[in-house]
Amino acid sequence: MNLAVYDISGKQVGSYDIDPAELAPAVSKQLLHDAVVMYQANQRQGTMRTKTRGEVAGSTKKLYRQKGTGNARAGARRSGTRRGGGHIFAKRPRDFGWRMPRKALQTATRMALAARLADDEVRLVDKLPLASPKTSQAARFLGALGLGEKTVLVSPEKHDDNLWKSFRNIDGVSVAPVGELNAWSILRPRVIVMTTAAIDAFRATAKARAKPAAGAKKAMRRVASRRQSSVAAAKPARRGSSSKSSSSSKKGK
Repeated sequence: MNLAVYDISGKQVGSYDIDPAELAPAVSKQLLHDAVVMYQANQRQGTMRTKTRGEVAGSTKKLYRQKGTGNARAGARRSGTRRGGGHIFAKRPRDFGWRMPRKALQTATRMALAARLADDEVRLVDKLPLASPKTSQAARFLGALGLGEKTVLVSPEKHDDNLWKSFRNIDGVSVAPVGELNAWSILRPRVIVMTTAAIDAFRATAKARAKPAAGAKKAMRRVASRRQSSVAAAKPARRGSSSKSSSSSKKGK
């Protein structure tokens, strides 16, 4: 596919050819879902806490006798069934975080960007030269691209302090270098703005990580073929040994 390349003023200055299948031949929605759920779960603080009936203030004395009052039987006023009592299943601080395999998360990141490219939700910029932090200049740039009212992720090749300070005050805009992207940060905004150097670096990283995987698959195939050949070579010997043992048993009889 052919993507337009813009400058900081919003004018088209070139084009960029990329195939989403180069990053990920197929997109697994289940893998993307698992990755997003993991990142969201790891962001939970887990600091909630409620009191049990043993922690609330109040007497433990039985409110009234068991029988003879005409009322339903009742225990202490700190019971969880009464107003002001403790929680029956009180919440305690806990860690909601969990982890996925590293290679699965790397694959999910490539799938996420490939999906955004296929949906035409990536805007490319040749450069973002900002000599000093200027939020007004950053807002004009987003307005020139028609992204003034959308959530946007700006991803340069490396961290730029002026770039980060210029976009951080704009509501709905986040800045992250290409090396810090993950599936959740890519899928959360409506549009992604990347520099050509950033997408080149992403493609180079994806290509480098795809080579060991292909080599591992070839090695696994070689091991499987060796096992099959060894099993096929061992089968006739086993048959011969069994026939010999049967004939020897007959002779013994």
